[in-house]
Order: sequence, then C-alpha cells, then structure tokens
Amino acid sequence: MNTQPVIYIALPAMDEIAVIGKTIECIRKQTFKDFHLFVCVNQPEIYHQAPAYSHIISSNRKTIEMLGNVNDIKITVIDRSSPGNGWDEKNYGVGWARKVLFDAILELAEDKDVIVSMDADTVFHERFLEMIVDKFRMFPSAVALANPYYHALSGDKELDRVMLRYEMYMRYYALNLWRIGSPYNFTPLGSAISFSVSAYRKMSGVAPKFSGEDFYLLQKLRKSGRILHFNEELVYPATRYSDRVFFGTGPALIKGRTGDWSSYPFYSPVLFNKIAEFYHYLPLMFERDIATSADDFIQESFGKSPLSLWEELRLNNSDTVHFMHACHVKFDGLRVLQFLRYYHFHKNEGIDTHTNLYDYLNTYHADSGLNFKVFRKLDFKRSKVRKLNAARNMLFEIEQSYRLKDHQQNIEKNPQSHPERWKFLGS
Repeated sequence: MNTQPVIYIALPAMDEIAVIGKTIECIRKQTFKDFHLFVCVNQPEIYHQAPAYSHIISSNRKTIEMLGNVNDIKITVIDRSSPGNGWDEKNYGVGWARKVLFDAILELAEDKDVIVSMDADTVFHERFLEMIVDKFRMFPSAVALANPYYHALSGDKELDRVMLRYEMYMRYYALNLWRIGSPYNFTPLGSAISFSVSAYRKMSGVAPKFSGEDFYLLQKLRKSGRILHFNEELVYPATRYSDRVFFGTGPALIKGRTGDWSSYPFYSPVLFNKIAEFYHYLPLMFERDIATSADDFIQESFGKSPLSLWEELRLNNSDTVHFMHACHVKFDGLRVLQFLRYYHFHKNEGIDTHTNLYDYLNTYHADSGLNFKVFRKLDFKRSKVRKLNAARNMLFEIEQSYRLKDHQQNIEKNPQSHPERWKFLGS
C-alpha cells in the first residue's frame, strides 16, 4: 500500500504569460516528483466584447498554447478564458478559479494527498514540495501549512519601497498575533498555502470570494484544526502592481504608490494587548460574566450584548475547552481585524502609526540582539531601499523565530499520539 501522498498543485492564471514560465520551471525542477499540476486560465466572458481587455485575452491564449506544449510533467489545464468558457458577470475572479481547481483535484485525490495553492508569479527552490510532504508526514494531524514567504526585490526603487512597506505591515500584524497567542497568527498568501485533501473535504470547501479567498480558506481550516507555520523552504512571490483583485498585495501596492496606507496602518501594540486581555478572560467567562476590553466592539459587531453572547455559548458547550474553542470560532481572524480597525479608526485609540513599529520592537524584542535604530526614522517615501530592506529582514528574522519555536513545540506535543492537543486551548 502506497502511503506517500500525491501533491496536487492548484495554479490560477490570468494575464500571466510574462511570468508563468518561471513558475513552471520551478515546478519542473522539484526533487519530489509525484505531483500533478492543475492550471485554471481564466477571465470574465465579457472581456471578449471589451477591446480594453484584448491584451488579457491575448495573454491567456498564449498561456494555454504554452501549457499545451508542456509534456514532461503531469498537467491538467482548465480553460475558463476562451470564448464561451469565461466566467459570468456574477461569479468570477481568483476565488472562483481556486474553487474550480480544488473541486477538480478532489475528483482525483485521496484523503492522504496534499493540495498546494500557488500563484503564477511565484518562484521557489527545488526542495519546496519535498519539504511540504515532510511537514505533513511529521504532523499528520495538521490540516494546513502557512508557508514562510519573502518578496524578492524588483530593482524598481519606487515599487520596492511600497512592497517593503506592505510586507512590513503584514509581518508586524502577524508578529503581534504571535505575541498575544492568537490562533489566527497566519499571513494569508494564495501562493503560500498547502492543506490536506481530507481536511478540505471535511470542511466542505469554501465559498469563492472576489478577493481575500486565501484568508477565508486559512481561517476556515484553522477552525477545524491546527495550521503549521514552519518550512525550511520559502516561497518568493513576485513584487508587482496588480489590479485584478479588489484587495490584497497588488491593489495595496497601487494605493501605496500614491501614499495611501490608510488600509494598512501599523496598529498600536496597545490594541493587540486589548485582544490579549480578552483571551486571558475566556476560561473564566465559562464560569461567570466578566467585563472585557472587547465588550463595546462585540455589541457593535454582533448586534447583541456580550453577556447574552457568552450565555449562548455556555449553553451550547459543556466544558471550558469547548467553550473557548467556540469563542475563538466566533471571535475569529476577521473579527480580530475588525476589532483593531474599530478602535483605531472609530475610537482613535493608539492612532500614531509612525512610531508603533519602533516602539513595538523596543518593547517586546529588546533581547533579540537586533539593532532597531534603522526603524527610528524610517521614511517609506525617501529612505533608501537598502535601509528598508534591512528593516524588513529584521522583522522576517523575528517571525522565523516564532515559526521555528512553533515547530519545535509541535514536535514536543507529539500530535500523532495526542491529536486532542490540536484544539485552540492546547495550541
């Protein structure tokens, strides 16, 4: 009986002829050979009636032709771009492309297999798939892997500045979630997610989204089990502007180019501390009502008093462990972000984003051995790319230390013998 999983690579592509060749070449060079690549070349059907999109139509046609000549790896091409095959006006976008890919893969895959979500502008080293298989072999109870990532510099100073600013936002956000013990301490990148077929089947997939499908996928997976965070092999997403989705990396860079970072502030550590305080009281709240720092937000967000919400969860959960799990499911990663935005924008708490990054590092990582002086006068419009990159690298190093510690703790927990430890309380 063959217990080794097959890797199914899910790769959406729209207007990617200029970059997809590098990704295919990375796949071709993998040391792990038991994989099957699925590519969904896609666009809305209406593009065929709009001259403004002729370049996308041409790019997609060339992509399908190029993929048709790939005969040295196992590949399935799903054409959702040729006339008559495009998306309708209500159901389109990368979220639909990923869903179509995942559903097609499920028709062939066994529960032991692994799906690797990928983007057509991402590169990686030859042991990438091998190390993914290794992690799921080590931790068979895990449902997913949120792979470490690192955006390569493009050589365009303006583009690199905004990319580094955005990546620092993502890392700062994730680091604070690590610090406070949030179960949702992942960075959702469509090019850096792997998950077991069995886990995806059990949660009945996800509803497709125009944007942010990677976030909702990881969030739903996290509610069903444990996500791994460490891998020796990184993914290297491309640094480029893109307006093909409504939010995410590409649109963030476009807004950032104009100096608009209002959607991506460095939230005050004080706001993350409020969430930490809320987490602290969860075990006690199973026994009695307790006022928390999240009460105002819960009233506003859920449209009911916090007391009635907790009472409802108590009635439906028989012990502290299940109660806490239900609370984390209710107050999930999306609610965490909404909580931060609520107090940052509406309550004007901890609003100074210019010093939050520097203050956070000096407060919580003073013993790291890193010199944070570079953050003191960081100017994302004028600082040299070299200086910004050095700052990014420090955040990357701290994040990697969290990921490695999580990996070591997973080894100590021995999830094969104690799968119950993969619940929120034990994570």
